[in-house]
Amino acid sequence: MTHIAIPIPTAPGKQDIKIEVTINNQKQALHYKVELFYWDECQNPEGHRADCISEMLAHHDPNWALYYIGAPTEKYVPITFVEKRKGIS
Repeated sequence: MTHIAIPIPTAPGKQDIKIEVTINNQKQALHYKVELFYWDECQNPEGHRADCISEMLAHHDPNWALYYIGAPTEKYVPITFVEKRKGIS
């Protein structure tokens, strides 16, 4: 998949983003979501944060693919997912 950057207004908490694009006169709908994963929800909140992210992603909905891991804060890390489309891997 080719990438372009589209600014999204900042909103607190979970974001549900639906985008329709036209490429070579063919319309496609893309569905993204941004979720906040809180460090204190890790099994070992004092452990390495990379392990924490891996642990949280292991239990995530398999119908969504990891797209982007945002800049972490002291409380959470924002993670963007894109909905998997049937027939596309």
